[in-house]
Amino acid sequence: MTTIDGIRAVPGASGFFFDDQRAIKDGAERDGFGYRGDPVTPGFDRVRQAGEAISVLVELEDGTVATGDCAAVQYSGAGGRDPLFRAGEFVPVVEGQVADALVGRPAERFAENADLVEDLVRNGGEGGDGQRLHTAIRYGVSQALLDAAARARRETKTDVLADALGTDPADEPVPVFGQSGDARRDNAEKMLLKGVPVLPHGLFNSVEKVGEEGQRLVEYLEWLADRTDELGPSGADYAPRFHVDVYGVLGEVFGPPYDRPEVADYFADLREAAGPYPLQVEGPMDEGGREEQIYAMAELRDGLASAGVGVDVVADEWCNTFDDVRAFVDAGAADVVQVKTPDLGGVHRSGEAVRYCEGTDARAYLGGTCNETAESARTCAHVALATDAAQVLAKPGMGFDEGYMIVTNEMHRALARRGDWPARAVTADD
Repeated sequence: MTTIDGIRAVPGASGFFFDDQRAIKDGAERDGFGYRGDPVTPGFDRVRQAGEAISVLVELEDGTVATGDCAAVQYSGAGGRDPLFRAGEFVPVVEGQVADALVGRPAERFAENADLVEDLVRNGGEGGDGQRLHTAIRYGVSQALLDAAARARRETKTDVLADALGTDPADEPVPVFGQSGDARRDNAEKMLLKGVPVLPHGLFNSVEKVGEEGQRLVEYLEWLADRTDELGPSGADYAPRFHVDVYGVLGEVFGPPYDRPEVADYFADLREAAGPYPLQVEGPMDEGGREEQIYAMAELRDGLASAGVGVDVVADEWCNTFDDVRAFVDAGAADVVQVKTPDLGGVHRSGEAVRYCEGTDARAYLGGTCNETAESARTCAHVALATDAAQVLAKPGMGFDEGYMIVTNEMHRALARRGDWPARAVTADD
């Protein structure tokens, strides 16, 4: 056995920014790359502020150092998520309470070590505040523990996770989902030229972007379908899936009930605009609470089914924890659920959430946020492979190319190490 000898926490930068989603929805105006107006969500000093991260270094007795990054979602504090993540506040927690729990433990025992961190209570013991560690801390520490176990066991992270979760890993890359940011046309064209399987996200996070009657989203999908025909890889059977995120804005445009003909007709317009490519719409509404959101999503899904409109709906808002994922799936409230990795805490919890979708009507999208790091993105590539998720997000950042490269290459390296990719490896004898 290889013992964990020490743990250090190093403040750093994440791949994007923290944004006050509620302030943006309430009308905060863009000011160059920032926003005018006052923040609304507790913890924010301004509507947009620099993202933060903590690199966790797990030092092993053989001198090896394993790493993972603590990061939180762009829209922290929204939709029932943990509050804004401040690196300086949590460095002492990692180097104190977390280190005290893990130093001296065998690095090989990933599942046990990750569960221990998952169950820690901040200021634990008598006199503690009874709150679990921030999801970002559980997320980053679990990544480092996974890296430590893989190094100690001389296996891929995919294999360590598959062993912990009881899965048969994918034997080919999981479809990657590209996110465009506000450069929704330029970046979509990049995705088409690179043959990205799922695209483009679109960042339709205001009524202005969607259109007061939703017409701008229809026009965008018409443009995207045309450009797919024009720019998609030549000579290849390229049939991407369109996935747009509307951040609850369609709920503002239409309002409940969501099974009425007007709503179904609009989704039929979206379907026609995207044709012949399959379409899924993420976060169509935000009803302000989990039960209300589940009801509204199920209502919309039933209305679309009754009208014969073939558009899939994706759960995001109020679908943060493992219990949330289970609630949405059990209620039949989504065709796809986003497993938003930083919000699940430990990476094994994300894997368990993906597994919960097996044998149900819901597909699992292993997502996350543009506000992560290259380290956390690489780890999530292994979670996707270990669970054979339906799709995995290209992250971090909003430039697309970098995140797509990081996630794609990590999956290819892992598959090559496992002997599954490419079909035949070139050796020194060739």
